[in-house]
Amino acid sequence: MRRRHSFAYNLVIFILAQLVWLAVLLLWIYWYVKNNLIFEQVGEELSPQIVVDAPSVAPFVVGIVMLAGLSFSLVLFFRHLSIQIRLTKLYDNFIANITHELKSPLSSIQLYLETLNSRDVPLEKKKEFYEFMMRDAARLQNLINSILEISALEGKQNKNNLISHQACQFIPKIIKDSALQFRLPDNNLNVESIGDCKVLIDPYSIKMVFDNLMDNAIKYNTGNLKIDVKIVCHPKIIEIDFKDNGIGIPANEQKKVFQKFYRIYDRDIPNVKGTGLGLYWVKEILKNHKGKISVHSDGKGKGTSFKIELPVYKEKKSSSKEKQKGKTNE
Repeated sequence: MRRRHSFAYNLVIFILAQLVWLAVLLLWIYWYVKNNLIFEQVGEELSPQIVVDAPSVAPFVVGIVMLAGLSFSLVLFFRHLSIQIRLTKLYDNFIANITHELKSPLSSIQLYLETLNSRDVPLEKKKEFYEFMMRDAARLQNLINSILEISALEGKQNKNNLISHQACQFIPKIIKDSALQFRLPDNNLNVESIGDCKVLIDPYSIKMVFDNLMDNAIKYNTGNLKIDVKIVCHPKIIEIDFKDNGIGIPANEQKKVFQKFYRIYDRDIPNVKGTGLGLYWVKEILKNHKGKISVHSDGKGKGTSFKIELPVYKEKKSSSKEKQKGKTNE
């Protein structure tokens, strides 16, 4: 199989190509200037019949422009190449991850079915097997739904069912429901609300946002998990700080975690499962709500903090004419 060259290899080739073009350009300038100086200085002495006109700079300028254009084209080509290499690598990782994510529950379900088919399993054990198979089937369903949701988000096909809610009442309820879904003990989660304002959200989509944040906090934690959520209503925005005490995120990877298929590898937790779509999905959902998300971590072992901002929803007040019309109709 043909060996793929690394990004560093392509970078070295690109730099060498630029140096070669620069050397050719400098040699051309040197040759052009030197020959014109020689003609100016000794041309008339060698032959009075030779008329030395002022050098035409048009070919020289055209040549430089062509070289500059070629150099710029190489820059664009290299940029495109580096992006494609990165996307190919991320896509390969995604295929490997998604294959593993699909294969694990399918293998588990197949094993339970083969056991039930080939052995006389006690009733209690059968119930346990059925529960395990239902759990694995739900895991498969969630995985397929997440891929379909990503496709819908990118194709702008999803239509959010936006409903206005009291932020400091509804959002804590969503977070606690998510914690209950992941069987997170009550003393591991602290939710604080400050202020009172309304937010226009799709409950299902926002639930997915906190499900992904909760799932990441659980997966990337090696000790006693602690999650602190603070919801603050400002005049124009609702600020939600979601902080955990997990393994943290290195500074050079904090801007990459919202990229599609991107996953952080940590040798302390080598067997973390996932597709690399969770935080990308979170970012897209919040973007559709006219909101945004950012991440901050002080480093390895110092936890991670996600900051979500959503616009405050203010109901449009009816005009005086509409009010008067309403009174008249009454």
